[in-house]
Amino acid sequence: MVLIRDLTIQGVQMLLVVLLAPLFTGFVRKVKARLLRRQGPPVIQPYRDLIRLTRKDVVLAESASWLFRVVPYLVFAATWVAASLVPTFRTGLLFSWSADLIAIIALLGGARFFLALAGLDVGASFGGIGSSREMMIASLAEPAMIMIVFTLALIAGSTQLSSIAAFMSSSGVGLRVSLALALVALVMVAIAENGRIPIDNPATHLELTMVHEAMVLEYSGRHLALIELAASLKLILYASVIACLFAPWGIESSGASKPALFIGVAAYVGKLAIAGFLLALFETAVAKMRVFRVPEFLGAALMLGLLATLLLFVSRGL
Repeated sequence: MVLIRDLTIQGVQMLLVVLLAPLFTGFVRKVKARLLRRQGPPVIQPYRDLIRLTRKDVVLAESASWLFRVVPYLVFAATWVAASLVPTFRTGLLFSWSADLIAIIALLGGARFFLALAGLDVGASFGGIGSSREMMIASLAEPAMIMIVFTLALIAGSTQLSSIAAFMSSSGVGLRVSLALALVALVMVAIAENGRIPIDNPATHLELTMVHEAMVLEYSGRHLALIELAASLKLILYASVIACLFAPWGIESSGASKPALFIGVAAYVGKLAIAGFLLALFETAVAKMRVFRVPEFLGAALMLGLLATLLLFVSRGL
């Protein structure tokens, strides 16, 4: 019975993130439109777009290989698994032993690698531009993410998300400058990894500025639907990681009752609403930066992560 219960809760976790991902994207778009005094699309518009794409036929370029057709499924699977490993409303899930920050970074890195290969596979110029820019951003974002992981691992004594969340919710964490620096660096990395403003604008298709959209220009039909859903999953993944690490309130333990689980789900949805509003407010207040300034942005995130780690070593040495 215990195994069946754990499998059920793990299945609920997987369904929750994949069902909420398009809603989270639609909520961000709606809030941005309202802040700009526009009506904006409905919150459920991403669901309609996904259904519309799945009903359309797939159009493939003559130069596309088997890799081009397989990549959408690989990207979606890797992103969904990574998003399902993050504790959202309950810790101690059945696969919580694999919910490690380094494993999640590896899954996202693998998805990014295959997507960049798909952008190069067809041989279109825009796909090559998008893939090269994506790899440039990844080469700067991943070291910053590793430094953030080092900081959290030194504080909590583990890289497992459940252990870090339990430590962050305890009274022993206190106020630490390193955690503040790691939070700012993680937010900057999340913005860059998801191609949000000021790094990229997901609502435009300007050939000279787009990054993610350039890699998926040749996709259509169900393949494009999978990639769009994977992009929404990646956005909600980073929001879940930030909420799990720096706002673990409401996440129930493994022995929680059913009412406590409902409270955990409600708290998670509330955190997503706050994160979506803050993201929309930030994107409305800033402008997109030029491509050659992206290394400066991610370099600042890397320096913040490095400074957070160094502060921990210095404070322990005193």
